Amino acid sequence: MSLSKLLTRSIIVGFSTLWLATTALATVGVTDSEILIGSSLVLSGPTQDLGQGMKSGYELVINKVNAAGGIHGRKIKLVVKDDKYEPLVSNENTKALINNDKVFSLFGYVGTPTTNASVPVINESKVPLLGMFTGAEIFRKPVNPLLFHVRASYYQETEKLVKHFTEDLKLKKIAVFIQQDAYGNAGRDGVVAALQKRGLQLAAGGAYERNTMNIDVGYTAIKGAAPEAVVLVGAYKACAAFVKKAKADGLKARTANISFVGTSSLVAEMGADGDDTYVSQVMPNPWKSQLQVVQDYRKDMEASGNKKLDYTSLEGYVSALVLVESRKSAGKDLTRENFQDAIRKVNTDIGGIKINFNGSQFAQDSVYLTKIKAGEVLDVDKME
Repeated sequence: MSLSKLLTRSIIVGFSTLWLATTALATVGVTDSEILIGSSLVLSGPTQDLGQGMKSGYELVINKVNAAGGIHGRKIKLVVKDDKYEPLVSNENTKALINNDKVFSLFGYVGTPTTNASVPVINESKVPLLGMFTGAEIFRKPVNPLLFHVRASYYQETEKLVKHFTEDLKLKKIAVFIQQDAYGNAGRDGVVAALQKRGLQLAAGGAYERNTMNIDVGYTAIKGAAPEAVVLVGAYKACAAFVKKAKADGLKARTANISFVGTSSLVAEMGADGDDTYVSQVMPNPWKSQLQVVQDYRKDMEASGNKKLDYTSLEGYVSALVLVESRKSAGKDLTRENFQDAIRKVNTDIGGIKINFNGSQFAQDSVYLTKIKAGEVLDVDKME
């Protein structure tokens, strides 16, 4: 073989090797102009308001960022799938997002059982998930380095509710009504832990099946114990049905829900029967707060034509701001590893909400107490 042919072949082989190496090193879900983000959440069925709210909130931020040119020249493209609040569907959606759609990362999942069903896929693929709409302890202990939390935990919420029931109202007989799955179990465990901390035991427990309104058996079990208070750990339709049935029956127990319930939908479902029901929240009041981030949220909601303000869409909005801040910090040469490092380094004030991961998986732990009165959600310092 002539020297010229040998050199030509060497050059071709060299370029081919370089191309293959560059291709192998390319970050999945990232091009020069786009970043693919995947989300599986409930968009249909009896709990759809939660997923629709979360989605409407984070789309406000992402659409605004994209309109301004994106992050480091890349626009965010969302790939969203409906899991119907069913674990098996969420698992399949997550596999499809990672293996078929080739997303860079995951974002904004809704619910404990659905997220839990997706964690094995996440762990195997090493694809990070940020901003889940769940505060379950199973995602926090032991710490999973691929899961990043923007909200407080259900343990922190139930601790606040039990603290107010026992200290403000001097109540001791506290029961829990739960959705019979990982979400309900997480809330129940939080109530039990808060009671044990005060030398108390759970007065009674009742449950209903997810995505149903079959509350009678659980309600009857609780009513028979004559509790002074009931912590409700479910979605808005079933929890509203419990409250309405309790009012109709003359059950005197005070009631409180944790944030995942979907406060706006709960208020609408309960109607006048909802007066004096308490709800713990992990976000500021979307209607009344004067924090800059909430004012921005209200302004962006109005500009989008969406008049349905609620805690769920505000949580999606704040979580998306954390996503954007992390993307910016990770720089232009984006990898899943430096993105995760960037999240852990986020320490900023997002319009009045302090976000500080401080090298961990947790951004903040704020919990607020609210009370429903005449169809409004009021911020309160104590129970009365």
